[in-house]
Amino acid sequence: MCPRKAMPEPWRSFLNELDRIATSTVRLDCIGGFVVTMLYGLSRPTADVDVLEIAPRAAADAFSQVAMLGGPLFQKYGVYLDRVTVAQPPYEYESRLQEMFPGAFQNLRLMALDPYDLALTKLERNIERDRSDVRYLARAVPFDLELLRDRYQQELRPYLGNPNREDLTLQLWIEAIEEDRAV
Repeated sequence: MCPRKAMPEPWRSFLNELDRIATSTVRLDCIGGFVVTMLYGLSRPTADVDVLEIAPRAAADAFSQVAMLGGPLFQKYGVYLDRVTVAQPPYEYESRLQEMFPGAFQNLRLMALDPYDLALTKLERNIERDRSDVRYLARAVPFDLELLRDRYQQELRPYLGNPNREDLTLQLWIEAIEEDRAV
């Protein structure tokens, strides 16, 4: 894992307000550009925190009213929570979550998927930004490509709608990472 950088504005203020709204511990399982930038140091803008899970359910309802796109906190800070329902994480991802800013909040726990799980959540969409994020992660971590393949085969492939297409996508990603390493 790369060194954690300080939480910049407007994220600090936005998340502090969410922390104040929470009346008990709230876990956000975070993916996407927010994790790649905050935890691994990629320099690119992002206006949202993509979350797979907000637990407990009561907190998800409360956060939906204030922190989603168009809500009061978005109006105030220009950033928002985005509840992701289309990304498929590896089956055992929860066992590998890591807290992004331990001790920074009283009630809020921002949990990041490990870098391999994070990369694999981008597999089905596979847009240019996703490919760029994965190549960055592969350099920053650096990736063990066998671990990436194994996790895909064991924990993601069985749950995909079109695994043959994703097999090809993963192979192309691995070839791009190997090309980067050869340079």
